[in-house]
Amino acid sequence: MKYNSLSIVGLEKNTGKTECLKYVLDRLPVQTKRIAVTSIGIDGETVDQVTRTQKPEIVLREGMYFGTSEMHYRQRRLVSELIDVSDESTSLGRVVTARALTGGKILLSGPSSGSSLKRWMGRMGQFGIDLVIIDGALSRLSSASPAVSQSMILATGAAYSANISTLVSKTAHVVDLVNLDLTTEANMRLLSPLEHGVWFIDTDGALHDLDMLSSLSQDIRFEGMENCATLYVAGALVDSFLEKVRQNKHLRQAEIVVRDFTKIFVTPQQFKLFLKAGGRIRVLQKSKLIAVTVNPTSPSGYVLDSDTLCGKLTEAIGLPVYDLLKSKTCN
Repeated sequence: MKYNSLSIVGLEKNTGKTECLKYVLDRLPVQTKRIAVTSIGIDGETVDQVTRTQKPEIVLREGMYFGTSEMHYRQRRLVSELIDVSDESTSLGRVVTARALTGGKILLSGPSSGSSLKRWMGRMGQFGIDLVIIDGALSRLSSASPAVSQSMILATGAAYSANISTLVSKTAHVVDLVNLDLTTEANMRLLSPLEHGVWFIDTDGALHDLDMLSSLSQDIRFEGMENCATLYVAGALVDSFLEKVRQNKHLRQAEIVVRDFTKIFVTPQQFKLFLKAGGRIRVLQKSKLIAVTVNPTSPSGYVLDSDTLCGKLTEAIGLPVYDLLKSKTCN
């Protein structure tokens, strides 16, 4: 397989993330590859606990490995072999790893944070797992961070916006962030160890600490940075910081670097203004977006035209777009 990990992330509840997970699981070559699956939230419920709408159940095939909480492991509807019990606890108990000896239904509720998920994935290497699939949680893209998964699928749809133009625009913005280019190898070597604060690299390649806790700091000053080549934000990148950079004549041509796209919390409007002014944003880590799926039906029952939605979204992002319930690709 080209990638050893895949995140499936919904941009909103009821955008078809679970349907996408089912579609992928049903088509994987479990006879020749070892597949493990887990969730950073809770997945496999028959009824959504927030919207009270029906949800597709997760059905594992014989031979698949899975990670879920002790509580949901006891409720499994399949025969399995216990492989591992984590020392780390979640609100639903420790994370249990097992292998399905028969096909059947399962509730997935695995590691509850990006760091614990990464540790769980690391243990999967001991069992010869070829591909780990992660079901992301509502409004949490941390599971799609390149620090966790090598590849990802985005699920979007009418639940994200009932207006096709708005839906396409908002989804395309996320895709633009995912597809940001990597910074230089020299920048990676200098910046990767820095997990906090705001820093800059001058034109001679020297690293400087700006003594800011984050881009959210109240007192942001860019004094003595006339020779700034790269501006690094270790945490979240927000609108107010990006606007101050855009307005500073010495920084307009500097490259802003963040750890990965999940650290960027800027509006499409501010993002476009920054790029239009000649600004550049790069990342230290990048994962591969391999597809986008759409669910044209909202929880309230509003239905968008699938062909129109697929066509406009494909044109906007230049990637395969799938309406899985129609079992078609929109080219």
